Amino acid sequence: MQKVTITDVARKSGYGVGTVSRVISGDKSVKDSTRDKINKVIADLHYVPNVNGARLRKKHSGVIAVMVPVINHPFFAEFVEQVEEIADKNGCSLLLVTSQMNKEKEAEILKKIRQREIDGAIFVTHYQHDQEELEGCPLVSIDRHLSDEIPLVSSDNYQATRKALETLYAHGARRIGFLGTEPSVESEVSLRKQAYDDFVKEKGLPSLDKWEIVDHGKEGELVASFLKECSNLDAVFASNAIVATLFRKAALAQGIRFPEDCELICYDGVSPVWGDGSISCLRQDIQAMAETSFLLLQDLIEGKKVKARNIIPTQTILGQTTRK
Repeated sequence: MQKVTITDVARKSGYGVGTVSRVISGDKSVKDSTRDKINKVIADLHYVPNVNGARLRKKHSGVIAVMVPVINHPFFAEFVEQVEEIADKNGCSLLLVTSQMNKEKEAEILKKIRQREIDGAIFVTHYQHDQEELEGCPLVSIDRHLSDEIPLVSSDNYQATRKALETLYAHGARRIGFLGTEPSVESEVSLRKQAYDDFVKEKGLPSLDKWEIVDHGKEGELVASFLKECSNLDAVFASNAIVATLFRKAALAQGIRFPEDCELICYDGVSPVWGDGSISCLRQDIQAMAETSFLLLQDLIEGKKVKARNIIPTQTILGQTTRK
């Protein structure tokens, strides 16, 4: 069977090859009625666009990278899954890089971008990079300010944390602890701790916190120290779901009841696949963060200007660890 070409589509639809090409590429300047007619012909002829040819003409590889510290972490795993889904829908391939304990992996990806082996990357990094390494690379950063030229995607860390602390305070909590893993580099995540510090100072409450740099997988040691150093807590805000889950388990083993003895709210609420959903949380809209990151990266690859700071609101979900 002879392969259907774009010329065949143009001939049967009655439009020029250029118009058909613009429809295939998603050019919004084409009228809806024209686009509908051409798409019908494409479907009738079972025409498959030569995506690789289009990419070569644009000097694009059709491959983007996503760099995360580890993959066995609820936020990173769900984020990668969402990016992969939207990339697939847009005809892009995804290269996943896990970089914890190996900064050279990230440097190698930056090199591949400069050499045009891949088009760009979404960075979820714990490492600092020289501006020379980043220059000329289409990049989108999650939670981190890499440079003025690289757009940031994050959630409303400060405002959401303040809202959660206000909820605990309204429930009568006066010994509110803060438990979290401090980023090893400058990050929007640190605004969660800043919100706590500001809140307890304004309310005249004691500062009961444990905020340290911890490798993924060693959060249990942080939780154990927190329980030893901060006693008689009537509420705890945890900076992520992992430390919240570990804290709850350790506290229950000591006979502490939730929410009767202590309330608990955490950041980074994740899908039920990773837990029973019973811990009250500030759930990041990971799907929206992934979609925003992907679209920003595509605009950068095309040489378009993008918004520098992109903040996605969280959703407050009160589960079984807070009073109604």
